[in-house]
Amino acid sequence: MVNAAIAGVSRSANGNEPEFDMTDRDFNTIAELAGRHTGIVLGPHKRTMVYGRIARRIRATGLVSFQRYLAYLEQHPDQELSHFINAITTNLTSFFREPHHFHFLDQQLLPRLKLQNSASKRLRIWSAGCSIGQEAYTIAISVLRAGFPKDWDIRILATDLDSNVLATGEQGIYPLDHIESLDVEVKRNHFRPTPDGRSVQINADLRNMVHFKRLNLLEPWPMNGPFDLIFCRNVVIYFNKDSQRMLFDHFADYLAADGHLCIGHSENLAGVSERFQPLGQTVYRKIR
Repeated sequence: MVNAAIAGVSRSANGNEPEFDMTDRDFNTIAELAGRHTGIVLGPHKRTMVYGRIARRIRATGLVSFQRYLAYLEQHPDQELSHFINAITTNLTSFFREPHHFHFLDQQLLPRLKLQNSASKRLRIWSAGCSIGQEAYTIAISVLRAGFPKDWDIRILATDLDSNVLATGEQGIYPLDHIESLDVEVKRNHFRPTPDGRSVQINADLRNMVHFKRLNLLEPWPMNGPFDLIFCRNVVIYFNKDSQRMLFDHFADYLAADGHLCIGHSENLAGVSERFQPLGQTVYRKIR
């Protein structure tokens, strides 16, 4: 940690000027680093977001400017690069987000897989870009509701670039307001209050089903597959088209024959991949 004694940074007297000055050169350097290490494309429209997130790292390290922070990042990548990546990564999530995907799981896909995989008794699902784990745990709730026999080998892989959110996911502890909108039955069956009464924790049966791992999607993947289903929602919108093509081609390679892919509501595979058949509402089936 840089000596906090040099931190004394505050807003100007009128309170309207930014705490730190971020030049075009600073922003371009941050965008280049983000692209190189994460594949995320930071256009000019992301400037305000970048300012807010990197300003927090400047305060945390006790530095006084974007220029000094970037110099520190270059000189001490072992200490700071993971914090930089965590700051840039977007981690918006919620339970049962984009509920049409879970309707598809409940009503169509999981009942079909229970019959289709009855000989192998194996089910593999991947939540790519899992954030704090709420997507993966929602998938696990759907799997439990589908009533797979107890002798099945069921695993849900949850990966993310951000090590901080993965730690939260592994604990499975969330503020009470994160489950306010859930059905009473879901709350009763799958959550328990923490001792302080201010949070809830996912029940052990769900936590045991989900395995969290750090993974950069643009680096080699150590998993073997194949997966029956991959969720990768609201992730590729930050990648350029070449990275998207490579990523979806890789997903197809890791999916079982007739495997399925769910992407975000603002994403589509048009002009990106011809290896999937659209089924509607951003659900796709692998065709080759």
